[in-house]
Amino acid sequence: MLVTNQIDPGFMFEPPAETMSRAEIGALQLERLRWSLERAYTDVPHYRAAFDKAGVTPADLGSLADLRHFPFTEKTHLRDNYPFEMFAMPLEKMARIHASSGTTGKPTVVGYSAGDLERWAGLMARSMAAAGIRPGDLVHNAYGYGLFTGGLGAHCGAERLGCVVVPISGGGTERQVTLLRDFGPGILCATPSYALNIAEVAEVMGVDIARLPLRRGLFGAEPWSNEMRAELDRRLGIKAVDIYGLSEIMGPGVACECDAERDGLHGWEDHFLFEIIDPETQEPLPMGESGELVITTLTKEAMPMIRYRTRDITRLSDEPCSCGRTHVRILRVDGRNDDMMIIRGVNVYPSQVEAVLVGFEGLSPHYQIKLFKDGPLDAMSLDVEVAPEASTSREALAEKAAEVRHHIKSTIGVTCAVNVKAPGEVPRSEGKAVRVVDLR
Repeated sequence: MLVTNQIDPGFMFEPPAETMSRAEIGALQLERLRWSLERAYTDVPHYRAAFDKAGVTPADLGSLADLRHFPFTEKTHLRDNYPFEMFAMPLEKMARIHASSGTTGKPTVVGYSAGDLERWAGLMARSMAAAGIRPGDLVHNAYGYGLFTGGLGAHCGAERLGCVVVPISGGGTERQVTLLRDFGPGILCATPSYALNIAEVAEVMGVDIARLPLRRGLFGAEPWSNEMRAELDRRLGIKAVDIYGLSEIMGPGVACECDAERDGLHGWEDHFLFEIIDPETQEPLPMGESGELVITTLTKEAMPMIRYRTRDITRLSDEPCSCGRTHVRILRVDGRNDDMMIIRGVNVYPSQVEAVLVGFEGLSPHYQIKLFKDGPLDAMSLDVEVAPEASTSREALAEKAAEVRHHIKSTIGVTCAVNVKAPGEVPRSEGKAVRVVDLR
């Protein structure tokens, strides 16, 4: 039986579900996992074929450890079954469809039953409560609405929590600043890169955004570093909290940081089962070891996902948290193994570059990596901006470029060309930032 949502005026939205013992969590997961495997095998032709090929059926699951014998699901499987063949129920019984942009191939289509939408709203409300958002808060929602899951996910979760929502969506940044000033919301929901864009435009407009009533930022949909968090805290005068999700699994609200520690995202284990695998051997890794995050849905009706390879590189912790929640924590996503760049034999993640640049004296937190071929090898260049108060003379820009190039070489171990530009010359984002441009 699913846990009933009840708004709690304190720091937890669903106290019984959030403070279960590890034994209680394991028992609930096993019960729900059996249901999810059976639904996938019975109602989704892809899973029946994949399970049969692997020589397993739902009846072979005797314990949670037995999940390792079941096949993985990858994004290519969703695209191969485009648009609706991964659904476990007829289209006419669905309640909503979302989809990715499809910029790297066919869109990834995901479906929801009415019950799925109820659970999603509840999990988003739980996540928001963990982040320090409370009933009655005015929420400025600058995530994009539409097929992207961010806007409607945050909107429905905030309403379920009892908040008042300003559904402004992304774009129109000057208008965003005006409404932040005039309406005085306490909460900003956006991608971290767009939140920085808002802060920058506010400065140009003469609005001291750090002096507005904003106190929390709920940021997700793209990887961001602790250095970026510090910059967001400072520029916006808030506590920036990370939220995690994937459209293929549900959308935002799969996991969220608590504002008590802001040190790892609580993964909601009553609805999702989290594994860490070695991305090369595909074997499960023990708690605490770094590897690829794999997620199985436990309560998704319309589109169960069995052992979905997220490609996110991270690790799990079951250490107690001061907030009292007992669910495992996903310790900040370091990057994606399909985002990893190999530059002259050195493995580089965009998040490593960001960690070097954000907070670097004399630079603004806007950058873009470009990949290109240098003979038979991959190479990279980096476009960054000087801070608004810095000199833009040719000599000053060249000196700063040499400084950044040396720092990247000494900290990451890769040599790259650095182009330091004047303020405003690196493209801004109104949604997910385009951090890497592949010119190969």
